[in-house]
Amino acid sequence: MELTKSAQRLFLPLFLIFYFISGEGGARQLVSATVQSNWRPTKLFVFGDSFAATGNNDNDFLNIPWNYPYGKTFPGKATGRYSDGRVLTDFIAKFIGVKSPISYKLKNKVAGDYLKYGMNFAYADTGVTSLSYFYPNLTTQIDYFQRIIEGASSVYTTTDLHSSVALVTVSGDDYESYIFSMEGQTPAHPLQSWKSFSTSIVNQVTTSLKRIHDLGVKKILVTALEPVGCRPTSTAVFSYKKCNDTRNSLSRSHNLLLQQAVAKLNNQTKSSCFVILDLYTSFMSAFKNKGSIKFKDRLKPCCASVTPGYPYGCGTMSDIPGEDTYTICESEAAAFFWDYAHPTQQGWFAVYSNLKATLKKLYQN
Repeated sequence: MELTKSAQRLFLPLFLIFYFISGEGGARQLVSATVQSNWRPTKLFVFGDSFAATGNNDNDFLNIPWNYPYGKTFPGKATGRYSDGRVLTDFIAKFIGVKSPISYKLKNKVAGDYLKYGMNFAYADTGVTSLSYFYPNLTTQIDYFQRIIEGASSVYTTTDLHSSVALVTVSGDDYESYIFSMEGQTPAHPLQSWKSFSTSIVNQVTTSLKRIHDLGVKKILVTALEPVGCRPTSTAVFSYKKCNDTRNSLSRSHNLLLQQAVAKLNNQTKSSCFVILDLYTSFMSAFKNKGSIKFKDRLKPCCASVTPGYPYGCGTMSDIPGEDTYTICESEAAAFFWDYAHPTQQGWFAVYSNLKATLKKLYQN
């Protein structure tokens, strides 16, 4: 008892000294830092594209991630993930200590316990703008999220949202659509210049990030663009030996704009609510075999068409019974890319390993 009183007599003057030296604001920061250090996320809400999707796309033979050999490594069958196993969503969930969240399309087909870890609204074959393929884009996915949390029967409270993390992936489907739409066009083609198009993409991403924050999620991860010039779709013309640096420079341009936009958002909220996951650097580190994980095939897809140099075709079904339409590499763990654009599970693990230091920023105020 005497020791406790002595400790109290020592602590009070030290606290007062700190208070007067640092001012009231400093004291508040001390309390805030203490509260933040005790913050632990309980849910993960996911938005974006095929880097994060875990099953929202239609389950039919036309959607190749629902066909073998997708899911070959984990869980042993196709689950709608664009990989042989786990994708970025699964690794982020692991980091924050929750199970990978249920896909949005299953929300009415599962018991409430499956919803307690959050929800995944991401779709493959989509992006930020209406240029992006067929499935719900980022704006529509957030519309779904808003309906879920504002609905009369919502299972998520304000406290749930404050103790959750959002992951937003932007892997470049918008740019692929844009490049495709520009092929064969004259310089006078009415589409925007690349720079203005990139600015419009980042502006829309910024609007989406702010909207998720305004809906109650206080920690939001957003991916920088990976080196799109290193996708097998870009490296096939070089026999999978080198990247297309012209396309990579477009990724770097997008990422610079994104850094500026996120810095502005954090300044406006006077916090570090928004965190960029630097996929560009993480992918490049994996290609250069930095770290403990080494890849034999860094730019060549593990699963691709039987036609040499054609990176597509993994999981496609032949019209002729017994005819092979694709080949699979000897070791998925030795390849960074699974198919024409998406990492293997081991590839994602290497990327995740490079992102761990950044992910720790989630626990900073």
